[in-house]
Amino acid sequence: MVAVAIVIALCTVAAWGILESVLLAGLLTLIETGGLVWIIVSAVQSDVSFGPALLTPPPIDVKVLSGITFASLLAFFAFVGFEDLANVVEEAKDPQRNVPRAMALTLLITSVLYILIAAVSVSVVQPQVLANSSAPLSFVFISVTRISPITFNVIAILSTLNTILAQITMTARVAYGMAQQGDLPRTVGDVHSRTGTPLVATGLVTLAVGALALTLPIEPLAESTALVTQLIFAFVNLALLRVRSRQTRSNAAIVRVPLWIPSLGLVTCILMIGNALVSR
Repeated sequence: MVAVAIVIALCTVAAWGILESVLLAGLLTLIETGGLVWIIVSAVQSDVSFGPALLTPPPIDVKVLSGITFASLLAFFAFVGFEDLANVVEEAKDPQRNVPRAMALTLLITSVLYILIAAVSVSVVQPQVLANSSAPLSFVFISVTRISPITFNVIAILSTLNTILAQITMTARVAYGMAQQGDLPRTVGDVHSRTGTPLVATGLVTLAVGALALTLPIEPLAESTALVTQLIFAFVNLALLRVRSRQTRSNAAIVRVPLWIPSLGLVTCILMIGNALVSR
């Protein structure tokens, strides 16, 4: 019942308007980021040595490297959502300038935060202890801040709400776009005159989110989501390579990336997907 109530409440915000959704998501993001920065600052003030964690390379072992690759697939789940910025370009100011910059900046900030959190985690707590913990990041938070875990649990819950809200809002725009180009019934693409949001699409996405939340355990759901997203990203990189091969200077894109970026992205996605399937 709690899961259903949360999904319905966030659906209401997403249906209310894009500005309201962005403002709430921004507030939750600040809280979420603040919790991670809190851990990092507390670790620095505790004189934790990061040298071994950052400079020691992993052993050249097939099982170890396979484990790192599989863990990267699960970690990739944390990065799901950045591509959703492309779904709201019609509702952004100066999207050709702001959306690419927003994607690059948020990816950079998030990557730095996660690298620092990973370094703090294995520097403060033994990796074996982390592996046996049911809530490793909460355990790290308690170790460096000496504060009740209730505080971190609240931050974790708010972070989860942020993810749900973002996915409902952005996926509804995907459904809206598919309806506009005829891939879904036209009704799905209807936009309410007052809220300016696709209410039918938002409702359908909410039903899907609620059904998945009630029927599937979180870890298999996260793993499956990351795997499917990796497959989609592989096709996106392949499509970008095809577009670039056909592109001429007369129809050059405003945002242009070197060919090695989609090539590396395609290879990385294929390797992670292959390792995940083998590990199963």
